[in-house]
Amino acid sequence: MRILAMGWLALSAGLLCSCATGLAPVAKDAVRPRIVTERTRHDTDDPAIWINPADPAQSLVLGTDKETDGALYAFDLAGRVVRVVSGLKRPNNVDLVRGLRLGGQEVDVAVVTERERQRLRVFRLPGLEDVGGEGLVVFDGDTSRAPMGVALYRRPADGAVFAIVGGKSGPAEDYLWQYRLEDDGSGRVKLTKVRAFGSYSGRKEIEAIAVDAELGYVYYSDETFGVHKYHADPDLSDAAVELAVFATEGFASDHEGISIYKHADGTGFIVVSDQQANRFRFYRREGEPGNPHEHRFLRTVPVAAVESDGSEVTSLPLGPGFPHGLFVAMSNGRVFHFYSWDDLAGPELK
Repeated sequence: MRILAMGWLALSAGLLCSCATGLAPVAKDAVRPRIVTERTRHDTDDPAIWINPADPAQSLVLGTDKETDGALYAFDLAGRVVRVVSGLKRPNNVDLVRGLRLGGQEVDVAVVTERERQRLRVFRLPGLEDVGGEGLVVFDGDTSRAPMGVALYRRPADGAVFAIVGGKSGPAEDYLWQYRLEDDGSGRVKLTKVRAFGSYSGRKEIEAIAVDAELGYVYYSDETFGVHKYHADPDLSDAAVELAVFATEGFASDHEGISIYKHADGTGFIVVSDQQANRFRFYRREGEPGNPHEHRFLRTVPVAAVESDGSEVTSLPLGPGFPHGLFVAMSNGRVFHFYSWDDLAGPELK
């Protein structure tokens, strides 16, 4: 595993964001990205957004490059590669969380599923230093359930941090496993399994997972079937109860990346990738009056991203190009697309 810091000189021989294509033929009314990143080496899969608390303009977009000789990339907001963690064995998904207590201090970390080693990798932000222990094996090392999706949850009540992991296959019940992330006593991370949960249709697989930490829910895409909803807190009395299944109609095939656009008052949008149709479908985050688990469909937005597998969004302003937030989507062509929320939402969703 190597961490490479990339600068302008190192990038001069590559494709800059204004030159990278990644834009296959798409619908005439498709929303175009403000930025297309530099290309990765193999196959982009899933992004995450790290907000720099000191200067949001210096925030990073992380993205996995999925292959046996894969990597975790960090891009700046102009789409330039600034750091690479190489030597990962088929990294699938990445998520991040603030406030994991390590070495006596709270730090920001990114967690990556390393599929061919059946484990999680943990990196401290923003430098991507490896802080994972050696024993971060998930699903008891079962290769048939090789880890793909991951979402992190920091419980507001006590600051406990959890990883929710989905695999390549699994049973009709308890498809997802949830682990607590803690300091192992040496400033590195250890895992403790706290529960297995989640129903599965048996149709394809479960990869995309997203946590709404503020409202306390976890969502996951059951590909070709719909989106499931549960409580994120494993200690609630009804943690095993499925709260909702929605987004069951209108998809061309696979339900993929899930991202949650959040307003401080608890309102917002759940955005789900309709992968084979090159579009995203929007649902109401807060539900309907009297039923917070009825997530009504609002609109479909065609995009230039091709067969988007993973996505992420923030509602925080990130510079002049993203005044009401940044939406990141993986696209075929070994790139990620950076969209302005204003371009995606239109006047009715602002």
